Amino acid sequence: MIDINKSCTYNIQIEDLARVVEFSPYELSCRLLAIGTNSRIIIFSCRFPEEDAELKNMEYEELQILQAGCAITALSWSPDTSVSHITNFIKLAAAGMDHNIRLVSFDLKKEPVVEELSGHKSFINAIAYEPNVGQQLASVGDDNTCRIWETSGEESKTKEVLCFYLMSPGVSVCWHYEEPKKILVAQKNGIIRFFSLHNQQPIMSLDCGQAPLMAADWCHINSLAVVAAAATDWILFDSSVSSGPADKKQAHPDGITQLRWCKCSDNLLATIGHPGCQVKLFNVKGQQLLMSQSYAVGSGLTWHLNLPIFAVGGDKFVYFWSATAS
Repeated sequence: MIDINKSCTYNIQIEDLARVVEFSPYELSCRLLAIGTNSRIIIFSCRFPEEDAELKNMEYEELQILQAGCAITALSWSPDTSVSHITNFIKLAAAGMDHNIRLVSFDLKKEPVVEELSGHKSFINAIAYEPNVGQQLASVGDDNTCRIWETSGEESKTKEVLCFYLMSPGVSVCWHYEEPKKILVAQKNGIIRFFSLHNQQPIMSLDCGQAPLMAADWCHINSLAVVAAAATDWILFDSSVSSGPADKKQAHPDGITQLRWCKCSDNLLATIGHPGCQVKLFNVKGQQLLMSQSYAVGSGLTWHLNLPIFAVGGDKFVYFWSATAS
């Protein structure tokens, strides 16, 4: 069994507050971790004993530090990113506190190229690349919009091509590799909506029945499964059955703020909430609490693509937990 009070398995020390953390969700770059701070984007390459038995501890290498000029509020990796003995091309998007999005691309031997996207009128809460081709990027924010950006043309310029108007602030946006013409948008009022990019219309809604809705995630393994963080609970939906919740459980008595589904198991769910800054790990199907820890500062939550390892941002640290039973 996993020790419910188990301290973090690994950590990386940095020189700032880690506001956002994001593992790359693609096979060719799954070792990459991006960290958004109050002024920078730091990119690490990480290796874990869970993938290499010869390692005694986590190994990591700092690959790049990018000056952002403002605090980072969201990150998303492009599927164009590839790190191997043949290619080392990195591309990601970063939303800033200045309401703009920066598209950053480079190989490790050249200076980064940065393209800035303007359009949002308030804070950007989440961004997501279309995971198959990567020509489109979705963003949602406090200006009650979901915007779709597209890269095209000989000069590969990116522009806004579509805007969905929401009923309340957008807190999460998700794309699924099995549903490239559909996006999931979670709104703070407790409603999750699916929009069709084909006919530019909403096609389905899920109702949490409570608010505020702080985050939602679309299961990587099962495209019918969605989970939301609303009020004090995590709420599970089966989108093939009905618009109402299939299951729910109180996660944090003073409010849940973030959650992410494990990418290699639909059983594991990590959450952040109050009082203080609680980090919890749940077995969704059994509603079992597997781990609970509290930290003074915690922000950002991400899972490794192939390993049951999740990371949480902290003050001058990024903390990692392995969900592998000990």
